Amino acid sequence: MLKARDIMTQNVIVIWDAATAAQAIALMQHHKVRSLIVERSDRSKAYGMVTERDIVYRVMALGKDPSQVGIGELVREPCITAHPDLTLEEVAQLFAATGIQRAPVIQEERLLGIISVTDLVIKTDIAQQRQDDQLSQQIDEALQHARIICGDSQTQISKECAVVWDVVEEYEAQTDKLRNLSHSS
Repeated sequence: MLKARDIMTQNVIVIWDAATAAQAIALMQHHKVRSLIVERSDRSKAYGMVTERDIVYRVMALGKDPSQVGIGELVREPCITAHPDLTLEEVAQLFAATGIQRAPVIQEERLLGIISVTDLVIKTDIAQQRQDDQLSQQIDEALQHARIICGDSQTQISKECAVVWDVVEEYEAQTDKLRNLSHSS
């Protein structure tokens, strides 16, 4: 089962709370991201987050000069975080319950990455799940066929039974290989 750590973005763009909104805009543009994790000057405080929406709504829409507004004024507190071992369903539930679209992934006060609704949609491998379902269906069909054939004790039927079991074992090996690949990525 996939966890937050499996699909999170590890390359997180961080900005200090002493920076300005103008500097945040420049970082977002340069890295083509919609949010930044805010590192606190005071290490006793938790990480924060500032999004493009925060800047648009709380700076630009109010006619403020982005070079005169500090990130410390915009940072969201408290910042809702995700643990790396949350399942994707749990992350989705967290997002739905809080109305957020992204969260830093933190373990033991250490920033590991960031996870977003985009990660949930784009990085969840639906095709892999369909392929697993197809292989499971093929295995079930082969097992049913094997039970029918092996129920008869005739010699020719016994040979066919051995062939069918070889097919079943091949499908099971393919399924295991695909599952291992999906869990390792």
